[in-house]
Amino acid sequence: MRILVTGGVRSGKSTHAEELIGGAPATYVATGSPPDREQDPDWTARIDAHRARRPDAWGTVETQDLAGVLAGARDPLLVDCLGTWLTAVIDAADAWDRDSDEVHDLVLTRTDEVVEALRRCEQDVVLVTNEVGLGVVPEHRSGRLFRDLLGVVNQRVAAACDEVHLVVAGRVLRL
Repeated sequence: MRILVTGGVRSGKSTHAEELIGGAPATYVATGSPPDREQDPDWTARIDAHRARRPDAWGTVETQDLAGVLAGARDPLLVDCLGTWLTAVIDAADAWDRDSDEVHDLVLTRTDEVVEALRRCEQDVVLVTNEVGLGVVPEHRSGRLFRDLLGVVNQRVAAACDEVHLVVAGRVLRL
């Protein structure tokens, strides 16, 4: 089973994704940067809360190599989240200021690798992402670039999933 869980910030999507996996052995794939406790106490608190909720039977992998993790999965996976993965992909290529078409091509290539690995993965996979296209148009180019690219990533990953769940105010809508 492959499920994409999407929703806004603090909508309850990560908690829902964790419930879908349950308490059996699984691997939590953290795609965000490890917290810098001194520089960003808010991010640190968020990461600590996520860690505290995980069952003891879960392992954790901190990586942006989603295709590699999917290809080598031996337990169910919970990937949290595609938005931080996208940021890491663009950061690693130092591509925020590059031509939009070039960044788009980079992201599509990496996304296609993830989608192909997802389709071949024999384990259950729950992926969490953000729904960022429901609000105002971001003022800055980087915000617009991120919003547009995450929309494309979400569509491609959703097409490879069996189900998509939209979480709004803690309520789950199966699409």
